[in-house]
Amino acid sequence: MKTFHILKSLIIPLPNNDVDTDQIIPAKYLKITNKEGLADGLFAGWRYLSSGEMNPDFPFNNPQYQDAEILLAGNNFGCGSSREHAPWALVQWGIRAIISTSFADIFRNNALKNGLLPLEVTVSVHQQLLKAIKDDPLCNATIDLPAQLLSMPDGFQTKFSIDSFSKKCLVEGIDPLSYLLTYKDQINSFERKQSLAGFDRVNTTSNFIPGDNIWSLESSH
Repeated sequence: MKTFHILKSLIIPLPNNDVDTDQIIPAKYLKITNKEGLADGLFAGWRYLSSGEMNPDFPFNNPQYQDAEILLAGNNFGCGSSREHAPWALVQWGIRAIISTSFADIFRNNALKNGLLPLEVTVSVHQQLLKAIKDDPLCNATIDLPAQLLSMPDGFQTKFSIDSFSKKCLVEGIDPLSYLLTYKDQINSFERKQSLAGFDRVNTTSNFIPGDNIWSLESSH
């Protein structure tokens, strides 16, 4: 995962409400077990015409947005099934942050675990961003994650919220498992102490002792 500090980018407008994960990445692409090639399936139902050619009216096919890393989405983005392929596809295409008035909970969690920032704003701020893009399709937004600040070229700024653990992982470019592995030495030390104390985490069984109303740990040795 890339580290996330300050991101400055054009904004791709896709203000449709209730965009679900099947629209983000259709089910036929779920056979892929890794992330390679998922960018081709991103919004496939909208990006491609029935002939298989690119839909010139879809924002993601607009040449000016090919290097854009911020998506301005509609309300309740990422609803539907819990497929993790949805944030995978967005990240593979190049999206690093999505701005919306709300996100589906599971999509939000999956996005954060994959280096994708779901940035929630008020309805009034969302409308202001849409107007800014309409007035100038090439306007940039700047997201300062350490400061939790979203800025526009006209001087407009707004703070946004993110939990401290997700922020730490994004800033450092690590996922939850990688974060856990930073404590590998402490974990190994703890396990060695447990082993010396006679506690075997693999072979220990937890048995209920009738009448005592307590749980006892009895080693299988």
